[in-house]
Amino acid sequence: MSERDPLPARTRDYQSHLLDNSRWDRYRPRHDDVVITTAIKAGTTWMQAIVGNLIFQGRDIPGAILEISPWVDMRVRPLDDMYDLIEAQQHRRFLKSHLALDGLRFFPEVKYIHVSRDLRDVFISLWNHHRNYSDEALQSFRDFDDQIGWRFPDCPDTPRDFWRDWISRGTSSWEHDGYPYWSSLHHLATWWRYRHLPNILFVHYNDLLRDIEGEMGRVAEFLHIDIPEAAWPSLAEAVSIDTLRDNAAAFMGSHEESFKGGGRTFLHKGTNGRWREVLDDNDMAAYRAAVEKVLDPEAAAWMENGRG
Repeated sequence: MSERDPLPARTRDYQSHLLDNSRWDRYRPRHDDVVITTAIKAGTTWMQAIVGNLIFQGRDIPGAILEISPWVDMRVRPLDDMYDLIEAQQHRRFLKSHLALDGLRFFPEVKYIHVSRDLRDVFISLWNHHRNYSDEALQSFRDFDDQIGWRFPDCPDTPRDFWRDWISRGTSSWEHDGYPYWSSLHHLATWWRYRHLPNILFVHYNDLLRDIEGEMGRVAEFLHIDIPEAAWPSLAEAVSIDTLRDNAAAFMGSHEESFKGGGRTFLHKGTNGRWREVLDDNDMAAYRAAVEKVLDPEAAAWMENGRG
């Protein structure tokens, strides 16, 4: 590593209704920790399930995945309770973050798995996510309206209404898209710059759909987890979208309460390409302009296609 290409550093503060990057200040890494990071709705939960099943390899997982693998930077979760949980864990820890790399403390001894997804597929999934928050979840965000300085909005009536703000308006001053959440494009750009580092692995949602066993194998190798050949079919079945949806209550724990319809609403379809039924030529022009503003062509091609 040359002086011109240093390790990542936290240079920005992310403060919104859901994000608070200062929550990482109390984090003390262990040498085998795993941090799973996506912008939003790009396969975070799926990767948490994959990593959890690789770590425990068929043994009983000690709790709902979304409970034992907490979203560290999520503002609304009580901080002391979360750190009490992860500090007490004796198994290999796997944590979740939605922070861009310029807002996250970076540790060479920690393994980071970044999951990407086509921005247009993220949009469709996020609209479903936003419109299905329970009243209690929405109120928990709005409890911070005065602190943040604006009201967390209701979901627009149609996906195209949601798209217009989401693709052209940022939440933080340095972002150009993502309102009222955060920028998927800026998130990818910050991680993409450091994809060569040995403790960062890039995985794409498309590749998980195409070849779940192959991608799980890449993750296992990256995490130095040996899996017996005979175990792969059952491990792959355990993390299929259908299996996760059918076992949503056990998988999500108390997080089911945040969504109307619970876990089956949260996991929803898990498919790609539904944006083609929604976005018109003007919407696609806005998409291309947003991408070109933030990503170089190689990063943009990765975002849309993955490895396949």
